[in-house]
Amino acid sequence: MIEELYTPQQMDLGRRARELAETVMRPVAAKYDAEQTYPWEVQRAIQEAGLSGVWIPEEYGGLGGGVLDLCIVVEEFSRACGGMGVGFAVNALGSFPILIGGTEEQKERWLPPIAAGDKLIAFGLSEKEAGSDAASMKTRAVRDGDVFVLNGEKKWNTNGAVASFNTVFAVTQPDRGARGISGLVVEEGMPGYRVGKHEDKLGIRCVPVVEIHFEDCRVPAENLLGGVEGRGFKHAMITLDRARPGVAAQAVGLAQGALDLAMEYTHGRQQFGQSVSSFQGVQWMFADMATQIEAARQLVHTAARTIDAGAKNITKVSAMCKLMATDVAMKVTTDCVQLFGGYGYCKDYPIEKFMRDAKITQIYEGTNQIQRLVIARNLLREAASTGS
Repeated sequence: MIEELYTPQQMDLGRRARELAETVMRPVAAKYDAEQTYPWEVQRAIQEAGLSGVWIPEEYGGLGGGVLDLCIVVEEFSRACGGMGVGFAVNALGSFPILIGGTEEQKERWLPPIAAGDKLIAFGLSEKEAGSDAASMKTRAVRDGDVFVLNGEKKWNTNGAVASFNTVFAVTQPDRGARGISGLVVEEGMPGYRVGKHEDKLGIRCVPVVEIHFEDCRVPAENLLGGVEGRGFKHAMITLDRARPGVAAQAVGLAQGALDLAMEYTHGRQQFGQSVSSFQGVQWMFADMATQIEAARQLVHTAARTIDAGAKNITKVSAMCKLMATDVAMKVTTDCVQLFGGYGYCKDYPIEKFMRDAKITQIYEGTNQIQRLVIARNLLREAASTGS
């Protein structure tokens, strides 16, 4: 990072996150990838380092940083392990709806334990038949006095098996379409809340991605975000706009981490009497990869700064940074596997994990095909507005 462009806190966060990633995450990344179990020792280390609540305001126990601060930490974590990077970032995804639409009482109730690292939170939006088309969700919440009775299921719930809180979106007013969707914070242990299938994934294997089932789950009405029905879909879309730079930062970290490994390996690997890194073709690959990574990083940081500045229209730049960074991550990690030759295809070396972890970044929190549609529609809308 160029120091003049970042606050002292952001520079400090980057240094602390990198140290934790190198000393705690990297040594155990392969172990948890193979076991497909949650790295609680890493979670405790993050908590002890005081990094749990980077994005949460100070009045709720956090560090008071913005989306840029979050992105800096996520990139450094993902440089060592993409799964651990998203395992951290998903707590921001789950808590953003509370920050955006929660009442003061709800913020004071749920945010401090998340900021302290005592509790984890997940985000329940997608369903089997409602992925990119989230407004088609079928999960229902029916008001019954001072509770909502929740029925349905959520798919692709990252951290759902280990989170104490889950920000869940459900239809409360079925005749209103997307405007009839509300957000509810469902707490671990509530009767009728059940963790279902654990996905056996290609990458990010240390983070549980599960189905969540709701069977007459009775959620107190005080857990309705904002205390008003029908605002959930809006809060979910604003949340995704704020969270996508975090996914993009994960991608940048994966790309940078893969490039670091490839440069180290090719420098030590001898072929035809010289190091592989000395060949011009390989050097050109490094130059292209480094340029693409830095371009992606700067777009991510521009998007994060735009959000932190309070800009109203952040959808386009958020989609742009997610699209570019994740495509770069997939290309760079694949090229780095190539530079390892046959070893790149074997688990003896860590590089193949970077490629596996990178793929999901092009899919979750809005596929890159959807991001292209979002960007194009915003461009056309802007052009029409200018033309009028």
